[in-house]
Amino acid sequence: MVVVDSSVWIDFFSGRDSPERGVLRTLLSQAEARIVLPDLVLFEVLRGFRSERDLRQARQLFAGLSVEPTVGEALAQEAADQYRRLRSLGFSVRSPVDALIASFCIDRGHVLLHRDRDFLPYAEHCGLRVWQALH
Repeated sequence: MVVVDSSVWIDFFSGRDSPERGVLRTLLSQAEARIVLPDLVLFEVLRGFRSERDLRQARQLFAGLSVEPTVGEALAQEAADQYRRLRSLGFSVRSPVDALIASFCIDRGHVLLHRDRDFLPYAEHCGLRVWQALH
């Protein structure tokens, strides 16, 4: 299963060209591809729409995806431990939401499609599986 980070969804909805956006378009067109939408990603994407029409279109697309709750107590503690570990190694993760999404993917064994440098230390030091066929 693939989790698509908000960085890629934002490119998708804004029409910004990126390799990751192309991968997402392909995934959406394949019936056998299973995209998991963490509720935190749903929040991050939907909060940015200014147009009600665009918001409705996004909600319609998201209605066909599997939305999963992201954080419970155990995952929150694990995310904090991973964040602290990375900080002790000299990495500064800018977004607490990204820390939670990375931990969610690690915990569930999901692959993350992203365009955000905050996830790189999670892949290198914490076992985050990221989509590699992009570059």
